[in-house]
Order: sequence, then C-alpha cells, then structure tokens
Amino acid sequence: MITVTTQAAGKIKDIKTAQAAPEEAGLRVRVVGGGCSGFQYQLAFDTPQAGDQVFELDGVRVVVDPKSFLYLNGTEIDYVDGLNGAGFTMKNPNAKGGCGCGQSFTA
Repeated sequence: MITVTTQAAGKIKDIKTAQAAPEEAGLRVRVVGGGCSGFQYQLAFDTPQAGDQVFELDGVRVVVDPKSFLYLNGTEIDYVDGLNGAGFTMKNPNAKGGCGCGQSFTA
C-alpha cells in the first residue's frame, strides 16, 4: 500500500487543478533508473492502465505500475514547505540508502 499525508493530498489536488489534468487521472508514481544511487522517483498525472495498482486516499488517486510497486510498497508521500525549499518527500521503507543530494536512492 502507498499512503499520502493530508499536506501532500492538498498539494496534489492543487497541482492537478492547475495542470487541468483529466478527472480520471491520478498521480502516477514511478521508480526509474538514474541518479548517483541508482533509482529516482518520477511523478506525473496519468490515467490508470491494465495491471496498475490504484489507491484512493484523501480524495487523491495514486497510480503505480507493477514493477515500481515492488520498490514503493509501504511508502508514504508527504509534502514539506520549509526553509530548505518545498516539495514532495517519500518515506520509503524499501530504500536502503540515498545519495548526498537526496535525489536518488538504492534498494
């Protein structure tokens, strides 16, 4: 399962509205190769495809392909806005480590 905090859900709704994403679209969360630690998160609005895991949380739809779900199961998506900047964060129990810049992870 993937969870979304209240702060993240609010920001996802705001961005979806601003981008005029289709009603049926959800936030697709993918794990792709890249970064100095090997894997990166990729977020985009997309419609669910056959085989996707779909989670409805706090009025937000999160869509994950089967391969990415292997790396994302148990992840919490949060949104922080602080002195060091604003953005989505992933609390991923499957991540074994990350790079110094925080842009990628190992699993």
